Amino acid sequence: RKALNHELSKLFNEMWDMDVNRLMPGKDYTIDLQGKAGAAHPGDSAVQDSAARHLFHNVNEERLKSIKTFATFISLLDNYETSTGIAEVVTPEEIVENNCFLDAILATEVMKLAHEYLLKKKRVKPNLADFKYQLYDIWFQLYARKEGDRPDSCGFEHVFVGETRRGKQILGLHNWVQFYLQEKRNQIDYKGYVARKNKTRPDKDDQVLSIQFSWKGSVKPIGSTFIGVSPEFEFALYTVIFLLAEERVTRETVKIEEYELQIVVCRHGHHIGTAYPVLLSTNSE
Repeated sequence: RKALNHELSKLFNEMWDMDVNRLMPGKDYTIDLQGKAGAAHPGDSAVQDSAARHLFHNVNEERLKSIKTFATFISLLDNYETSTGIAEVVTPEEIVENNCFLDAILATEVMKLAHEYLLKKKRVKPNLADFKYQLYDIWFQLYARKEGDRPDSCGFEHVFVGETRRGKQILGLHNWVQFYLQEKRNQIDYKGYVARKNKTRPDKDDQVLSIQFSWKGSVKPIGSTFIGVSPEFEFALYTVIFLLAEERVTRETVKIEEYELQIVVCRHGHHIGTAYPVLLSTNSE
């Protein structure tokens, strides 16, 4: 395991503290953890279900929709064809929505801090408009997930919306808002939590969880996700790591709040292939 990155831990904790749009557990939403997930492999169609109820017992949607970064983020979630291999069509309205979202997050202290940090590292241009172009390219530029195929994917779709491959495998889907909205439509079935070694059971106010779920007929045996955080927080985190690194897969070990995480970022050329947190000392390590 890689040593703790103190500099990034300090930066991400500052971001965490200034994330005023984050929803608070027990106040703005309640989760219902239920049972511990059983063993599973990617692509299993049937696994033990240790959770009869939804993971999200309730979420204050009024608050969600009243926060500009969440509202503009939610408007992006229905812009994608989740099957890989089917070319994405980006409409003029969707381009407007992407820009509205980037404008909203760039107005936050969290993204401004990310920009300042990356500026010190000479990874971005000083002008926020230029930074926005960079973000657009990293996150929204389409590419083919498999070489030579149709442009069927982008970083945003993979990380925040989720994709399916041949109806057998779930790719991405690391965002709690998308999880909640899919669960509300009964598209996602939460199967249970995956415990950490030194903590046999997560608490209902934990803001990083390892969970198992099925979506569109496939099972994701284990997926870690931030809970309650704002979209700008996740965007800032993954963008910083993406722009600091050169290698195809970057793993940075950080401590944010009480959570020891490995943030994994994979690149697809100049774009994000995937990005997600791994809760360390989980049994799957």
